Amino acid sequence: MQTIAFFDFDGTITTKDTLLEILKFRKGRLGFYAGFALQAPWLVAYKLGFITNQAAKEKVLAHFFKNMPAHQFQTMCDDFAAKELPKLIRPKALIEIEKLKALNATIVIVSASAENWIAYWCRQHNIELMGTRLQIQNNCITGNIEGANCYGEEKVRRIKERYNLQQYQHIYCYGDTKGDKPMLALATLSYYTPFR
Repeated sequence: MQTIAFFDFDGTITTKDTLLEILKFRKGRLGFYAGFALQAPWLVAYKLGFITNQAAKEKVLAHFFKNMPAHQFQTMCDDFAAKELPKLIRPKALIEIEKLKALNATIVIVSASAENWIAYWCRQHNIELMGTRLQIQNNCITGNIEGANCYGEEKVRRIKERYNLQQYQHIYCYGDTKGDKPMLALATLSYYTPFR
């Protein structure tokens, strides 16, 4: 029987939220903090439960990336993944991934962050990826999310859509927030904040 491992990315494999880090990469610290000051009402509304995680994220994404040509956006994301992501990866997470590779396990990142800035890293490490997808219209980023934010129950839906879990004897899941708990419930072995 086969083994499969599902990893959350931000906070589990990384030490920081990669959305925030790529915004800093794009705008610099001053531009980042100025942008977040403008978005504060939406972030407060999310924290108070008035709007969804997805709605808040779309407001932030639109502020920083709306109308950016998609090819330029992807080049920036790959640049971020090459230069900045390695600094954010938890060493213990990489060790665990290498152990799973030695077991010939299928390894999958399941992330609420956009696939755009994780894909390069995943290709480097021969890891499969399911993440939030950003909408593109007229070859430009709109700031909206295509479909649903890959968070909470959406992680489970995506996993079940792509993988027949009945084929796997061992299902390992790794996460660090309440948004990962539905995914962790799929596991034969689950790990909460395992690499800190």
